[in-house]
Amino acid sequence: MTSSKPHRAHPRAAKRLSQTAKVGLAPGALIHLGERKTEQATITLLEYGEADLVERQFTSLAESQAYRPALPVLWLNVHGLHEPEVMAEIGRRFRLHPLVLEDILNTNQRPKVDDYGDYLFIVARFFEVDGDSREIGSDQVSLILGPNFVLSFQERPSGRFDPVRERLRQDRGQIRRLGADYLAYSLLDAIVDRYFTILENIGERTEELEDMMLEHPRPGALQLVHQLKRETLNLRRSIWPLREVINSLTRADERFFRPETRPYLRDVYDHTVHAIESLEASRDMIAGMLDIYLSAASNRVNQEVRALTVVAIIFMPATLISGIFGMNFRTMPLLDWPTGFFVAIGMMAAVATTLSIIFWRRRWLK
Repeated sequence: MTSSKPHRAHPRAAKRLSQTAKVGLAPGALIHLGERKTEQATITLLEYGEADLVERQFTSLAESQAYRPALPVLWLNVHGLHEPEVMAEIGRRFRLHPLVLEDILNTNQRPKVDDYGDYLFIVARFFEVDGDSREIGSDQVSLILGPNFVLSFQERPSGRFDPVRERLRQDRGQIRRLGADYLAYSLLDAIVDRYFTILENIGERTEELEDMMLEHPRPGALQLVHQLKRETLNLRRSIWPLREVINSLTRADERFFRPETRPYLRDVYDHTVHAIESLEASRDMIAGMLDIYLSAASNRVNQEVRALTVVAIIFMPATLISGIFGMNFRTMPLLDWPTGFFVAIGMMAAVATTLSIIFWRRRWLK
């Protein structure tokens, strides 16, 4: 499958369109709200048991309608959420509530978990770092956990679930033996692990910005500070609710997560708490960036003013001496001397040299 990067609308404009597109429509209306991030929606199916695994990719709705799974556990993944007819067919096959389909298509959801009796609906967010600008973007990921199936919906192919697929293909660990709930845990773990990569990126950028501010603060540094603040705010809006989501999963009944899987969920919860602590530390550092910038800029201005003051003081006696000898009096010392001019210049140089030595010893000239 090929992906493309369509024109990105301004985030605030995109948000306004999302809020107004569904005005007046009935609840459960299948309308994609958000940015289209891939040209064509693709459906991949992985069904497996302890001994067997079958992997397929569907290119049409008719092909998916005719297929009948035969193995105990099924993982259906969808890339691209802009084709409502695909979502409608999946909802029909797995008997999903219309509000679930509506939330999947609305890519501005906050992380949450909803219990629909026969299945759990989980919303989280992936974060990615742009290789050129180093800016952070996010995609919505929706998971549905049933008794023997997991459905995952992504805005575009990201490759973040590829390690889970490889573990299934190579039968590494317990992933084939512990059922659909362990598969759902593995996907949540992949989402949370990605946060640490993003936090490491933010930490490196914060340290670089702090060093730059201390050494040579520039006006563009303020823009970088505000960009980091926006990115950490978006991360915070995703990680904090996700912690509550995973915490509620660890305390839920045994309809979806068996006792064998709960320790793994608690481990993901610990990772989420660790990510939150790292995020808050980065937010505190970024919050202090403005004070660092103002202090560095003020210190730089003070040094420049001191340098100008020293220069002015050095040349002030010369100005005084030349002003005195420039007065229009008939009788003044040194005016009739053949060497009077050189004596005045010598006095100016001597005073300037003396002041320069004094300022140098006081380290005002460094």
